[in-house]
Amino acid sequence: MSEVSVKKPALFEDDKMSALEAISQAQFIAFAPYVFQASMLLRDKGILKEVEASRQNGITIEALEAKLNLPHYTLRILLEAGLGIKLVYRKEDKYFLSKLGHFFLNHPMTRVNADFMRDVCYDGAQDLDQSLTDGKPRGLRHLGSWDTIYQGLSILPEPAHSSWFNFDHYYSDNAFPEALPIVFESAPKKVMDIGANTGKFTLSCLNYDKEVHVGLVDLQVQLNVAQKNIEAEGFGDRVSYHTCNVLDAASRLPTGFDIIWMSQFLDCFADDEIVSILQKCHEALPDNGHVFINETFWDRQKFEASAFSLQMTSLYFTTMANGNSQMYDSAVFLKLVDRAGFEVTKDIDNLGVSHTILVLKKK
Repeated sequence: MSEVSVKKPALFEDDKMSALEAISQAQFIAFAPYVFQASMLLRDKGILKEVEASRQNGITIEALEAKLNLPHYTLRILLEAGLGIKLVYRKEDKYFLSKLGHFFLNHPMTRVNADFMRDVCYDGAQDLDQSLTDGKPRGLRHLGSWDTIYQGLSILPEPAHSSWFNFDHYYSDNAFPEALPIVFESAPKKVMDIGANTGKFTLSCLNYDKEVHVGLVDLQVQLNVAQKNIEAEGFGDRVSYHTCNVLDAASRLPTGFDIIWMSQFLDCFADDEIVSILQKCHEALPDNGHVFINETFWDRQKFEASAFSLQMTSLYFTTMANGNSQMYDSAVFLKLVDRAGFEVTKDIDNLGVSHTILVLKKK
């Protein structure tokens, strides 16, 4: 094997928290629902923005009341909560934005994550226990009556629809510019995009290589969206659409493709389902073909905060998506790759925001 990662960050291997810090963090967890709701209101009512605008001299509640036309009580109770959360600090009755407040207000990834949690996950989080018991996304009832969220992605109610796709695209799109030279290194003529979603990677391929043909594989409801987006960009003769439910035991993938690409797709499935999908890839792929898997593995992250975000995202899969998948530990995932009859030829970390690309070939 070549270009295979061997070093992993040392995350979650010790307990450095003091007893006092642990007690404080325990209270943060205990009051976490109110921490989240108050933080979002401080952001979305424009309170943090006004505090930021007065960064030099600070701002009083009375001045905020005049600027925002919000009741004095609303401002007082939210700002006092913001003190404990550490989004703001206070000197002589004037409020100032903290470093935490700055990043919560302005950091693009934090905004995407927060909107996703509020609009897609928050109501369903109360059904975590039942979801784990049943192996079903019991929290999904708050958004629709589908068996999995994937059946309803294109028709999710707002603001869940926008927040879901903003979340998904923020992470995947950032990896595409770095991924394309890796995918096209062998000058493939035909690329299969499984889990094509809205067609963004397909469009990236079509623009990157003016000769390549891309076959999109997904549920029909998603292919409808992807086809609309691709045709709007003037592409048609280099694209084919293949309706397929990869979980259907009788389904087969189209053949004749040099490369199979899956981005943030296999994390949507349980262990045995991943093996089954990869076996379908094995069957459809020529002997000299390759599978490219673009995933976010929590154990491959450079920073603990990034790993934490992925671990929490696993709970979204439990309660809202399908009840049985997750953001994987790479060691677990690589065992599934082996079971499916593939070996890893390239293993490249730190692409985009937090991605790893695995390149597979048949054993």
